[in-house]
Amino acid sequence: MQNERSLAGHVAIVTGANHGIGAATAAALASRGAAVFLTYLRSREPADPGRNLPPGYDDARGADAGAVVAGIDAAGGRAVALETDLAAADAPALIFDAAEEAFGPVDILINNASCWVADSFRPAEHDRIGRRLAGVSPATLDQVFAVDARAAALMIAEFARRHIARGASWGRIVGLSSGGPLGFPEEVSYGAAKSAQEDFTMSAALELADHGVTANVVHPPVTDTGWITPEVERFVHESEDHFHVADPAQVARVIAYLVSDEAALITANVIRLR
Repeated sequence: MQNERSLAGHVAIVTGANHGIGAATAAALASRGAAVFLTYLRSREPADPGRNLPPGYDDARGADAGAVVAGIDAAGGRAVALETDLAAADAPALIFDAAEEAFGPVDILINNASCWVADSFRPAEHDRIGRRLAGVSPATLDQVFAVDARAAALMIAEFARRHIARGASWGRIVGLSSGGPLGFPEEVSYGAAKSAQEDFTMSAALELADHGVTANVVHPPVTDTGWITPEVERFVHESEDHFHVADPAQVARVIAYLVSDEAALITANVIRLR
């Protein structure tokens, strides 16, 4: 079991941390003593009657990170949040500048933020569970790749540049992935962007190993971040590839382990949780 203060003295950036896995990860790292800098961007997706999501899901995605920060503070941790659009080219430098001003040098990076679009190569208006479906286009590709691939790579690049410049010898990078070995039908751009992030993270693991940095990707199971419906639960139950619906806190504990000293020998892995 990890020491309750095993991350004391470390500073973490967690992107996409106003709800779900990002929020749970921020809380988990803070509970272990890390100072946590959260980024988020409130979702403003247009209503889609076909999504049929549980009440409160869109509200959670559209909220700021104030409740997450307040919860960490109440538990005795340290956290600061910043709303920023990771699709902006200057976002990584601004985020690291703000995190360093708040807490000092960053040595843990969690690339959790994601931009999701349902798109397909087939001409169809709705996906298999009734959600609005777009055709793969420059717009869908650019929207998703800007956050899930390009921003993740640029965050790693900013982390690496500062880490090496100060002669640091301890660092942790964890990305979050999704999709399957045969792509991600009806979420084509999303799956491809996550595959790109996996590749960026594996390259970082090899290139930064001599600087004491480990880099891994966590591929969560179906996780209840507020969107799970009875239809999804049935799909998981009947699937040969999925075993159960996870809670965000379960995924966060795996991430917290990967950034701990106990996981110092674990790097260059895509860790699939079931």
